[in-house]
Amino acid sequence: MVSLRCKLAVKEELDKLKLKHTTIDLGEVVLKKNIHAEDRELLRKALLKKGLELIDDKKSLLIERTKNVIIELVHYAEKYPKVNVSEYLSKELDYNYTHLANLFSEVTGTTIVNYIILNKIERVKELLLYDELSLTEISYLMEYSSVSHLSNQFKKVTGLTPTYFKQIKQYKKRIQLEELL
Repeated sequence: MVSLRCKLAVKEELDKLKLKHTTIDLGEVVLKKNIHAEDRELLRKALLKKGLELIDDKKSLLIERTKNVIIELVHYAEKYPKVNVSEYLSKELDYNYTHLANLFSEVTGTTIVNYIILNKIERVKELLLYDELSLTEISYLMEYSSVSHLSNQFKKVTGLTPTYFKQIKQYKKRIQLEELL
């Protein structure tokens, strides 16, 4: 679960099945009591219909928790915090970072650092589309060492410069069919 909408969808399905819970958090639900296999299967099917997945094995759960911590860090913080990410993840997840990094790479096929970079670039895209901040302000907000560093990483990931990405958005906005008629 990576959004409030996901949390609400999970809550709705739990309530439909009359499964009492204490916590619904990003990527994790704490039930008041263990559920029967039939109820677990009903929940799994209901969540699948909403595009969500019920994860039971510990490795997958830890990967999802890692992703959720990163997503919260990158997308939902007012400002990307000045933290040592390895220490932050270790503290938040209560696991040794080396273990987390190895497991993450093994299961996802990419590194934690790359996953963070991809999320940061998605956040930068979002901020560029809002068009409320300059590239310098976005660079500062996302804790890049410089606008040049942000631009280089953006181009490496997207194949476009941030400025060109922004121009494409403006160009597309100007030629919508409604405006041509």
